[in-house]
Amino acid sequence: MIVLPSHLDVMITEPLAQLLLLVVIVLASLVLAQRFTLFRSLGAGLVGILLGMAASNSGILPGESPVYEFLSGTGVSIGVVLILLCVDVRSVLQAGPRMLVAFGLGALGSAIGAIAAGLVFFRQVGDETWKLAGQFGGTYIGGGVNFAALGQAFGTSSNLFTAALAADVSLAAIWMVICLAVPVLLGRKKQVADIAEGTDSDTAGKPMTLERALYHSGRAITLRDGAALMAIAVGALWFSELLAVWLPVIPRVLWLTTLALIAAQVRGVRALPGAAMAGNYLVLLFLASNGARSVVANIVQVGPFIFYFAALALVIHGLVLFGLGRLLKLDPATLAVASQANIGGAAHAMALASARGYADRVLPGVAVSLLGYAAGNYIGFAVGAVVRGLVGG
Repeated sequence: MIVLPSHLDVMITEPLAQLLLLVVIVLASLVLAQRFTLFRSLGAGLVGILLGMAASNSGILPGESPVYEFLSGTGVSIGVVLILLCVDVRSVLQAGPRMLVAFGLGALGSAIGAIAAGLVFFRQVGDETWKLAGQFGGTYIGGGVNFAALGQAFGTSSNLFTAALAADVSLAAIWMVICLAVPVLLGRKKQVADIAEGTDSDTAGKPMTLERALYHSGRAITLRDGAALMAIAVGALWFSELLAVWLPVIPRVLWLTTLALIAAQVRGVRALPGAAMAGNYLVLLFLASNGARSVVANIVQVGPFIFYFAALALVIHGLVLFGLGRLLKLDPATLAVASQANIGGAAHAMALASARGYADRVLPGVAVSLLGYAAGNYIGFAVGAVVRGLVGG
């Protein structure tokens, strides 16, 4: 007689099996985006995040995994390099000034949001409210690097620091979903649908724009083409790490994007087929893994008021950025990438720009995210001081 266990644990713990499920999620998101109008309008990247969230919150995938770490580091870096190999530098220069304005609006919204959250939740959080406000004010301007630096400088208690970090990670994944959806909701639905549609045969006679290159190779890819692309991408990644060691004043991510853009200006490199398509696949894997990191149980565990604190700051950031940005006639794509530069840093800005086909906004997004790294700590200290002066601590 076979006795079944009373509780069947379905969580996948083996890294290779976790990667397999993420691969299947990406395939499913592409099929759904190709066949159904609703999913096509959302885009494969957003669908992949939602499926990843479903897998982790149902207990099939864990909230943390070495696979996710690899995809958020080496994986997405190689993917972005491959996409950048198709970029014309002139389009990057045109996008720069608009991105800077959008980033400034996002930074203003983050500072206002963190102060407002401190005033609303100071009774629930207690004497360390000003520290939490300063940390979220800084991290929602320059990313997670500022969160850690400000927490150490403020001497935030370990329990509060851990809870706030968990809330930040979960909300970052949710905010990526929102930023992927914003261009659809604010008028770029036709473009998103166009780049996700059909098969290679459907693109016959159509110009091979970068948006189409994310989903179609344009022509047959030979083994030599694939080998050349991998050599360039891995070489750029390795050389950027060396340059970051030799000249640490310039971050690795800026070296990486610069090397990729230089290579892209070589006619033979830009003519290699399949670069953007292969890079987009790696970005989609990263986005699916990012969705898997957002586990509702973890959000509940950190305590509702810490989560509400971070969520309020994030919502006000979004209202200021997208509200004022639209009044200034900034396009939704620039606003979405700038928001990710504020909230998630360079990696998230690159991932969103790549997934949506905004390759001309990758380098400006990276540039303003580096500005956020520099300015985030200063503004975080200022936000903390303002909240401390208003509510004490």
